Amino acid sequence: MNRIEQLFQDKKDILSIYFTSGYPKLEDTRTVLKGLQGAGVDLVEIGLPFSDPLADGPTIQQSSEVALDNGMSTIKLFEQLSNIREEVSMPLIIMGYINPVIQYGIEAFCAKCNEVGIDGLILPDLPVHEYEAKYKAVFERYGLFNIFLITPQTSEDRIREIDEKGSGFIYMVSTASTTGAQNSFSEDSQAYFKRIADMNLRLPRLTGFGISNKQTFSQACENSSGAIIGSAFIKHLATNGVGREQAFVDPIKS
Repeated sequence: MNRIEQLFQDKKDILSIYFTSGYPKLEDTRTVLKGLQGAGVDLVEIGLPFSDPLADGPTIQQSSEVALDNGMSTIKLFEQLSNIREEVSMPLIIMGYINPVIQYGIEAFCAKCNEVGIDGLILPDLPVHEYEAKYKAVFERYGLFNIFLITPQTSEDRIREIDEKGSGFIYMVSTASTTGAQNSFSEDSQAYFKRIADMNLRLPRLTGFGISNKQTFSQACENSSGAIIGSAFIKHLATNGVGREQAFVDPIKS
């Protein structure tokens, strides 16, 4: 069984953390992963930096620029993740954009993910129809879940298509804007969360974009299986460096 699938069977109020590989320093990737696991994080999305990250807000964009300047690349990431399963047991997802994956080679990329123990991919600019026609068989061959995103503007028909053709969970984007932290969710956002919950979808959901503290984490968990924190953790790394992951996680999960 895929580790993502097992996680959603066993847990509620799942905390997923996104961080950019190769940030703040090139060789910090493994250290951050081990620190997040030690802090009790349930799932980690490892960001593969890209030069044109359209879905990301300024904080994650800046971290990607730093990581690329540090020398981070797809090849380097796989080197850093070599034998990671000897130290890290939680589910791991690579989140990025389709262009670097195509440049590496879809089959080669998926094979390498399988080799190092990656459980799934999140590629926001990979359309459902393209995944279905070109890549689904390859993903499945290497045991990789493909997670799609929905937003408040996604139609019901498209949501049900994603629920049918995706795997693992649905990434429920809280807002139509780019990523970034906020202190609470609007009534409109909370009504959207409830509307999606009432659709009785097959796949569980994690809420992302705008989660930054215990309040937004708790609000997100009311109508989903958990939440994803990205920008707030990147800011924490920028301020405190690596090794203080517990100090970030404890106030959110307490």
